[in-house]
Amino acid sequence: MSTKTTFPIKKRAPTLYAIIALKLGKGILFLLLALGVYHLADENLPELFRQLLTWLHLDPEKQFFADLTEKIADISSVRMLWLAGGTVFYSLFSLVEGGGLLLRAKWAGWLAIGESAFFIPIEIHELLHRPSIGILLILALNICIVWYLYANRHRLFHHHRSDAN
Repeated sequence: MSTKTTFPIKKRAPTLYAIIALKLGKGILFLLLALGVYHLADENLPELFRQLLTWLHLDPEKQFFADLTEKIADISSVRMLWLAGGTVFYSLFSLVEGGGLLLRAKWAGWLAIGESAFFIPIEIHELLHRPSIGILLILALNICIVWYLYANRHRLFHHHRSDAN
């Protein structure tokens, strides 16, 4: 007597695929940002900033840019390396999260719910103190991600069950 184990066919989930693309895209973007920060760690940041302003046809002698140049001069190479390391860590977090969602792993669903929910109070705080349409859109996106993944967790992710009695 042969017993076949059948796995339910997962229904297509375009919203999940959009979340996966968002998480993987964010991971790649932050990884590239980390590499850029790492590359700039040993550079003369105030001079690079002045060159950027000149390239953008902005006056580096204006008070705002002069003050910003002074603040940039205070950034040490060690701080830049720490920033690059933290950014790599966050990018890897997003890449693992996106990969886990792609494989429809239950832990990845909870990780995505937790990460998105973590930022909601921060975004609300930012909206109350410095309202902007960008923060409002990010808040709405995070709320939608948390709601969608939580509401559809049983349909979207593997649930390992033991069939042994």
